[in-house]
Amino acid sequence: MKNAETPVVKVVLYGAMSSLGSALMAEMLRRQHEVIAILDDLTALPPRPGLRTKTGDLFEAERVKQSVAGSSVVICLLDAPGLPFNSETVEKTIVPGPVEQVLAVDALIEGMQAAGIARLFLVGDFAELDDTEAEALDPLQRHAAEEILDALQSSALHWTLVNAPRGVPGLTIEHFSHVSSSLEPGLAEPLERLNRVAVGIADELRLNLHVREHVNFVSTDPTRR
Repeated sequence: MKNAETPVVKVVLYGAMSSLGSALMAEMLRRQHEVIAILDDLTALPPRPGLRTKTGDLFEAERVKQSVAGSSVVICLLDAPGLPFNSETVEKTIVPGPVEQVLAVDALIEGMQAAGIARLFLVGDFAELDDTEAEALDPLQRHAAEEILDALQSSALHWTLVNAPRGVPGLTIEHFSHVSSSLEPGLAEPLERLNRVAVGIADELRLNLHVREHVNFVSTDPTRR
């Protein structure tokens, strides 16, 4: 139980409307952290203790600075639907493509550094960074991942890159907050897989491990992805 001496961990989350975002919110709230979800629509998430919503723009450094000010850590899910942005220079796709992801990370780094917030977990399609000698399945995505890695390495942030797990549409925070034995068919495995990534990120935050490193919490077995 949290008491007056327990330090408050404030987690800013970009990508809360994705399945992994739901898993992360449930896990962080379970650990009594405060979660601030950055959204375009402040009514998109039902209210619950420890959860706040703020508007923001992931593609404008000044708006990022305003959104993350006073937080302990920022978690950004680059491949999540519903990322908040109002920038006229960014095509409003459902999920940002490689070019938009690079722009977002540039603004994120600048905004976080301006706000004095150092800890960042960046979740995205970084698997191709694991084997730079192999032929890229998506050359544009690999190029974007390399640009993002270069930008992070040139920054003062305490970052951790995380390979994104495959999401499942329709999973909400309720699925991860109240695990039921009467789940819909086929949901048990993705719930476990996504929860494993959420727990891994929360543990990394608590133990301050793998700073400025690239990690993977997803099974390499293709039958488990």
